[in-house]
This record gives sequence, C-alpha cells and structure tokens, in this order.
Amino acid sequence: MTRTLPDQPVHWDAGDVPAHPPAPPADPWSALRRHTPARISLGRAGTSLPTHEVLRFAAAHAGARDAVHLPLDVEALLGDLRAQGLAPLRATSRAGSRVEYLTRPDLGRQLAPASRDALEPAAGGGLCIVVGDGLSAIAAQRHAAPLLAELARAGVVADRVVVATQARVALGDEIGERVGAAMALVLIGERPGLSSPDSLGAYLTWAPRVGRVDSERNCVSNIRPEGLPLAQAAARLAWLVGESRRRRVSGIALKDDSEVPALAGHSPSALPPT
Repeated sequence: MTRTLPDQPVHWDAGDVPAHPPAPPADPWSALRRHTPARISLGRAGTSLPTHEVLRFAAAHAGARDAVHLPLDVEALLGDLRAQGLAPLRATSRAGSRVEYLTRPDLGRQLAPASRDALEPAAGGGLCIVVGDGLSAIAAQRHAAPLLAELARAGVVADRVVVATQARVALGDEIGERVGAAMALVLIGERPGLSSPDSLGAYLTWAPRVGRVDSERNCVSNIRPEGLPLAQAAARLAWLVGESRRRRVSGIALKDDSEVPALAGHSPSALPPT
C-alpha cells in the first residue's frame, strides 16, 4: 500500500497549537532547597546534570580547595584580637610548609622548637585558647575573633591566647602543657565541605598534655553563621568550660547537657554526672 503526499502544503490553524506549552510538573524536592545548603533537587538534562549545577559544583569544589590551601593572615588576626584587649602570642608547628602539613599530620601536632622555647608558663594556669588555621584558614580568619568576643560576653576569659599556624587539634595539648594551663580550648578551621568552606571547630581539653586522645576532648563543630551561630556556640562552650572546671574532666566523662531544661529548683550544672 502506498500513500501520496498532498499537492498543496498543509496549513495549520493557530488554534491547533497551544500558545504556551504546558509547564513541567513541579519537583517535590525543590521546596526543601530553601531549608538546607545540601545538594538536593539538582534536576537533570538528559542523563546528566544541568549545566548550571555542574558550574555550581565546580565553584564549590574550588572554594573548598582554596580553604585548605590559602594561608592565614596572622597579622590581621592578631590585630583583631588586640583590638579586644587581648595579648595574643604566636606559635607554629613543626610542619614547615602547607604541603608538609597536609602530608605529615604528625608534624602539625608538635610545636616547632623555637615556638616551644618562646612559650613560658603563666602564673595561675587557667584557660589557654589556641586559634589554629587547621584545614580552613578562612574559618579562623572570619570567625575566631568574633567568637572570642562572644565568649567574653558569656564570661569566658582566657589567661593565654595563642595563634598557631600549620596546626592540628593536638597542638593545643603541647601548648597548654607548655604554658601550664588547666584547660585548653582550640578554635580551628575544620575540613571544608562543598557547602561549608569556613566551618570552625572548638575542642576543649582538661589538663592538656602531650599524649591526650580525642575521647578526652569535647567538640563543638560547624561554628559559622550558616551553621551553629556564634552566640549559641559561645553559650555552649561557656557551659562546657564551667563544668570542666567544676568536675575537672573533659571528653566522654563530660556530657554536654547545656540544652537540658532546668528542673524545678535545679540547674543542669547541679545534676550529677551521667
């Protein structure tokens, strides 16, 4: 059977073609995007991601890499701390470069000999706060000084403040031991994520000394405006510092009950340790 094409062109009536094609159905996940920076509801173009999502991923990945490799502006940070009436000291780890810091984590946990010699015990011990670049110098650059201001408003005052470069968390143990501190609070840039290149972590250790392990610390993480706001982080840290001083412990021996509602006639700090 054969078909012949019409001799005359076919004319379509304008009413046969919709002026605006129907919109695609709404993505039920898209409403959740306003509640989280997580990479959800990305959409697709064929079997791949849309171009704008590929570009967003590349930009986020570049931001995370920059956070790891950009150096801390120590002088600017020292100036911010001095403006608060503090007298910060400087220290560095045994990692001589950023490459060595990233490939030799053990060196980032040890004070350089010159820094060890420069740190002297403080009279009365007390609290030593160490601000370290860690794996995100921009986190320390942006949030450390404002967090210290919030801590001061919450009643937490440091006897010593030390700004440390090429630092790992455990560097605070040697610094705290060297200055004779009863407690060490390390504020350090955390490993960046694709949506959080400037997350600051806080690690509290009672009786710091070389050889302490992570189970002997209390950690408050994701401190940044888009995560745990600085005022809330300061309130939680103030509670932990007070309880650590009262109980003379930290880590798994000190449960964070800062958000436990107070019982009638009692405060969370008056409850027995669990």
